Amino acid sequence: MTAPSALLLALLSGTAFVAGLVDAVAGGGGLFTVPALLAAGLPPGLALATNKGQAAPGALASFVTFFRRGGLDRQRAPLGFALGFLGSLIGARLLLSMRPEPLRPIIAVLLLFALAFMLFRSRIRVRKTPLAHPKLTLALIALSLGTYDGFFGPGVGSLLIVLFVTLFGDSPLYASGNAKVVNLGSNLAAFLLFAWRSAIWWQVALPMAMANMLGARLGARLALRQGDRFVQVVVTVVVLSVVCKLLFDMLSSIR
Repeated sequence: MTAPSALLLALLSGTAFVAGLVDAVAGGGGLFTVPALLAAGLPPGLALATNKGQAAPGALASFVTFFRRGGLDRQRAPLGFALGFLGSLIGARLLLSMRPEPLRPIIAVLLLFALAFMLFRSRIRVRKTPLAHPKLTLALIALSLGTYDGFFGPGVGSLLIVLFVTLFGDSPLYASGNAKVVNLGSNLAAFLLFAWRSAIWWQVALPMAMANMLGARLGARLALRQGDRFVQVVVTVVVLSVVCKLLFDMLSSIR
């Protein structure tokens, strides 16, 4: 890859700031950054790895803020972090073993899937009775979504919030804090593996990481749900545009 222009870095860093802010509040920050990196011309594998390079510091900043303010379940945290970390290693290793060509249709489907969860999470019913096996349920959630996060990532924060609200009966704020624990484990694992394999474009990842961290710290301190409708509209437009571009590229390559 050639050196990125100052304008491109500014646009991607601005996107990372917004993504960090949104992700800290309600998840879904990757729905901004992955489409932006793909639109900037990065191959799918490089875009996903670079996205982890810029997202990990923001995940740490969000976690620290929630932890200091008692906004998460400290008894559930060790298991959630460990299984999120393990699952992400599996997913990231799978991503590194794949050729880039099949990733475009996979990314298009996963983007739509993640977007659907983000848009319709408010319509899902909350569980009223305690879980019979809370540790097993947490382990399965953290492992499966950790694997998803290591392989792909966008929307995993929103998926975690949905599951913690519906299955564990967490409040939206508490679910967001608990999601940050799993998200930190999965981001850290993928970041370390991609960095070790030299799969991250650092010229782009480092400025985006600083911007993402600033956005994450601000977002973790904001009240939940502010501007949520606007965020959903913007994410929808961006994701659908990128999906259309991916599908157009796929059809063009077939001809």
